[in-house]
Amino acid sequence: MKKTLLMAVAAMMATMQVAAQSDSVQPYLSLEQMPKLIKIIPAPPAFESPEFANDVVRFGWGRQQRQDSIRVAQAIADAEWNDFVKIFRQWKDALGLEITPTGTPEIFKLLQTSLATTDPMRIEPKAFYKRQRPFERFNDAMPSHEENALLGDGSYPSGHSLRGWTISLILAQVAPARANEIFSRGWDYGNSRVIVGAHWQSDVDASRTAASIGYCALQNSEAFMAQMKRAQAEYQRLTQHATPQRGH
Repeated sequence: MKKTLLMAVAAMMATMQVAAQSDSVQPYLSLEQMPKLIKIIPAPPAFESPEFANDVVRFGWGRQQRQDSIRVAQAIADAEWNDFVKIFRQWKDALGLEITPTGTPEIFKLLQTSLATTDPMRIEPKAFYKRQRPFERFNDAMPSHEENALLGDGSYPSGHSLRGWTISLILAQVAPARANEIFSRGWDYGNSRVIVGAHWQSDVDASRTAASIGYCALQNSEAFMAQMKRAQAEYQRLTQHATPQRGH
């Protein structure tokens, strides 16, 4: 009964979120047209299970990474949620191009609309499992100072990691020659959530799978595929090197 109620609340929240998004960005597919993660990804490891031991080990790894000032600064930058310009900027070096509404409008539109489509996938499982986050369980101060915003919010799966891997999948389709750099950045983006203590490793792992599921669904949208072609053409135009003219 309790889980049924949670699922009903989650569905209502998802509907409200999609409605809010449609005011500014119309998703390529409705939430009802997207795969249901609650029926696909398994439950997170129970806290008393042997599988959870790896999550604890990775939490310790994340805390060690905070001693590296450069890495923790990157993890804090990766924690941005609301500002898409700042979010997409984290792929600048990997893509070899900064993504902005004015400089790369087609790529920006492709990413923003894709995330408006895939982001809501996380809402139902988060509400259903209500998994306690690492910083809550260990009463840990987060370097990204997200405690107030995340307190009581379900940990599984990771919304940031779902976004990060989705962004990488899409950008690798836009710029296949940069796939190694793009996926490396996306992988580290997910690791950032472990470093700041926002998520368990299993949250991040599940989100990478969830992102792949959402990405496959996007391929069934004619609007997505049309925008992808425009984004690819824009990338080629902005990154192609002019052929030097020969002297006479």
